[in-house]
Amino acid sequence: MSGMNGNSRRLLIGGRWTEPDHGHYEVIDPATEEVVGLAPEASREQVYAAAAAAREAFGTWSRTRPEERAEILDRAAGLMLRDLDGNAALARAESGATTGTARGMQVAVGASRFRRYARGALEPVEEAITPQINEAGPMGRAGVFGALAVRQPVGVVTCITSYNNPWANPAGKVAPALAMGNTVVVKPAPQDPLSVFRMAQALEEAGVPPGVVNVVTGSGPEAGEAAVDSPDVDMVSFTGSTGVGQRIAEVCGRGMKRQLMELGGKGAAVVLDDADLDSAVAGIGTTFSFYSGQICTAPTRVLVQRDVHDALIEKLAAYAGYLKVGDPAARGTVVGPVISAAHRDRVESYVELGRKEGARVVTGGERPAGLDRGFYVAPTLLADCTNEMRVVREEIFGPVVVVVPFDDEEEGIALANDSDYGLIDYVWSSDVARAFRVARRLRAGGVGVNTIGRNMEAPFGGFKKSGVGRDVGSYALHAYSELQSIVWPG
Repeated sequence: MSGMNGNSRRLLIGGRWTEPDHGHYEVIDPATEEVVGLAPEASREQVYAAAAAAREAFGTWSRTRPEERAEILDRAAGLMLRDLDGNAALARAESGATTGTARGMQVAVGASRFRRYARGALEPVEEAITPQINEAGPMGRAGVFGALAVRQPVGVVTCITSYNNPWANPAGKVAPALAMGNTVVVKPAPQDPLSVFRMAQALEEAGVPPGVVNVVTGSGPEAGEAAVDSPDVDMVSFTGSTGVGQRIAEVCGRGMKRQLMELGGKGAAVVLDDADLDSAVAGIGTTFSFYSGQICTAPTRVLVQRDVHDALIEKLAAYAGYLKVGDPAARGTVVGPVISAAHRDRVESYVELGRKEGARVVTGGERPAGLDRGFYVAPTLLADCTNEMRVVREEIFGPVVVVVPFDDEEEGIALANDSDYGLIDYVWSSDVARAFRVARRLRAGGVGVNTIGRNMEAPFGGFKKSGVGRDVGSYALHAYSELQSIVWPG
C-alpha cells in the first residue's frame, strides 16, 4: 500500500528493525477485502529476544529522570499528530473504523494518552504514612516510626492489545508503563498490527532508548504465548476476550507475574419507567454505530421496565433504520464492517441462535443490501428475550442489541447482576436519586447514569469475568507499579 514504509514489515527488537524468522502474513482491509500490508511473523525465539532486550534496558530507563521520560512521551505525541493523516488512513484501512473514528477516537486519543502520561511521569511516587508510636517490646525500644510508600516500576511489561482500537488501546498501556519507568514488549492484535509500528517509530524518533520499546507480531498464538511465558517478563497487560484472558492468567499465576486484564463485557442498560427514552436510545444505539459494536463497554443488553418497553423498542428500531451502513471511508457512513470474515460469521451465527432461542428479530438480522465486498453486519435488534438465552448471556461483539423486559426496580437490578460479566452498566432515569440508588447496587466496575460518556480520569476495569485491576488516569500509573514501604525510627 502506498505510504507504507518498510519498518512495518520488520520486528522492533532491542532498537533494531529485524527481519522476522517466519516471513509475513497479510493484513486485510475489512471494508474492501484487499491487502493493506504485510506484517511480520515472529518466532518464539525472537519474542524471547525482545523480552531480554527489554530486561537489559530496564535498569537504565527506570533510573532516568521523570522529566526526561515526560519529554520523550510528549514529543512522541506530537509526532503521532504530525502524521495524523497517514496514521488515520492506515488505522481506518486495517481496522475498518470510519474516517471520523480513525482520526478522532483512534490516532487523536492515542496521542492524547501519551500527553496525559507525559504529565503522569511527573506525578509524585512517594506518599507519607502517618507515623506510628511503638511501645518497647520484643521488636526493640519504644519509638516513633515514620513510613513512606514508594511506587516502583514493575520491570518488563508485555502489552497485548485489542483489534478494535489499534491506537488508543496500545497507547493506554505503553504510555503509563513507560511513564512509570518500565520497559515494554508490545504484541498487537493480529488483525491490525501496522498502526503499532507507526507508534513505535514515533517513539523511536522521539528519543526512546533502544530496548525500551519492542514490537513483535504474529498471526497465530505463538508470538503472544511467548510474550506471556518469557522468563524476562514481570507483568502482562491484556485487552481482549475473557477466554484468552483466563489462559494468560493461568500462565501468569505460575510465574507470579503481575496482571492487568481488561476483558469482555455484556453491559446492562437498565431503562426505568421514568427514563428519557430518546437519551436512552442515543446511548444504546452506539452499540450499532461505534466500531460496529466491537467494544467491550457497549450497552448491548437492554433491560427495560415493562411500561416503556414497546415505546423503547419502536424508537430503537427507528434509530437503527437511520444509520448508514457501508464504506467507512465515505462521508456519512456510521456503521462500517466488522474486523474479519470469521468474525462476521460468528456474529451472524449468534443472530441465528437468537432466532432459534425464540427471540424476535425486530430489525436487521440479514446482510445489508448492496454491499458485495467487505464484512458487513446490519444493526440488529432482538426482542422478546429472556436472561437464560445465550444471546443475552454471551458477548457477541457486534452491532446486536438484545432486549429483556422487567416489572420492578428489584427485578431490573437482579437481571443486570445475573451475568458472568461486570465491566460497565448503565442506568436511565429522570430521577437522579433513583438512578444513583440503582447504580450503587450494580456489580460492575463502572456505571453510566443517563450517559455512555466516560470520565477519562476515573478508574476503568471490571468485576467478575470482565477483568482484574484498574486502568486509565492515575490508576494506570498505579497498575504499572509495585508499592514499596520504607520505615525508619523517628
